[in-house]
Amino acid sequence: MLRPLPSGRTVSRMLILVIVLIVLWIILAIVGFAIKGLLWLGIIGIVLVLATIAIGAIRRRSSTKKP
Repeated sequence: MLRPLPSGRTVSRMLILVIVLIVLWIILAIVGFAIKGLLWLGIIGIVLVLATIAIGAIRRRSSTKKP
């Protein structure tokens, strides 16, 4: 089934479907990379907060034990 365009050319519906699917794939790939990056940033943030709490607790204990 061919559909005429204003320019006089015809484009098959299959070609339109392929173009739409490629555009959707690109959009979903970008969103996927962004979510994956945010996940890793969250994990790194949690590790750094836990490390800061541990270092602060160790320093507090060592500073209170001195005479």
